[in-house]
Amino acid sequence: MEIAVGARSDVGMVRGNNEDSFAVDPGLNLFILCDGMGGQAAGEVASKLGVDVLLEHCRQAAKNPHLGMMEGYQQELSRATNRLASGIRLANQAIHEAAGKQSSTAGMGSTVVAAQITGHVLSIGHVGDSRLYLFRNRELRQLTRDHSLVMEQVRKGLISREEAEQSAMANVIMRALGAEATVQVDLDEVWLAEGDWILLCSDGLTRMVSDTLIVQVLAEVSSPQQAADRLVEVANENGGEDNVTVIVVSVRASPPLSMWGKLARLFLGGDRVWPN
Repeated sequence: MEIAVGARSDVGMVRGNNEDSFAVDPGLNLFILCDGMGGQAAGEVASKLGVDVLLEHCRQAAKNPHLGMMEGYQQELSRATNRLASGIRLANQAIHEAAGKQSSTAGMGSTVVAAQITGHVLSIGHVGDSRLYLFRNRELRQLTRDHSLVMEQVRKGLISREEAEQSAMANVIMRALGAEATVQVDLDEVWLAEGDWILLCSDGLTRMVSDTLIVQVLAEVSSPQQAADRLVEVANENGGEDNVTVIVVSVRASPPLSMWGKLARLFLGGDRVWPN
């Protein structure tokens, strides 16, 4: 499969600093987004630390497949998905320890949503209310589950989704990186198909832009970068009350191999494609 990626992060129209962080590693087909929280610049510190620790853990594992993982290996999931979980747990530990070292970072935390594509399998790991969506056949489906107070009330049938979106408690997070010494990581795996689009985003997008409008944008653009740019623009046009970060990934079938490419695969035993 061929993977194309677009990403953009913006401070928004109200905030004075950007507490979101993200990373894209095309070599690993790895995508990470964190939304920090905390006083002064602590949110920025937490989100960057979360991204950096997870990214480095996955990169080291790519070099050394025998690199150890943090506890909690789930046998029913792939090694790639378990590796994401291990990296997220390490990020939680790093943020929690850093928060306790000085008063300026006390109580800081971060959400995280991370995805990695291995073959046709999309591995997902997340904590908090940053989201991952699958856009397939012009239908948008949220694959993550918000760890927020209002969405927990929605799941229990206490309030409607519309009431949750308007609630003054919408930003209360029930689970975040750094809040405790350990963290529960939600994991999932999805089989990808040609034509699928994947959207990772902070709540600065979903609080400002409805699912219906997200679908409209994704259906109209021609590239992931155009999608990322337009989604951020729409969030700001609708008020931009928070930092907004989006990563958009599209999946296409790989082009057929040239004659030289087929010979390379046959005789070299690999996927190297020689130029025409």
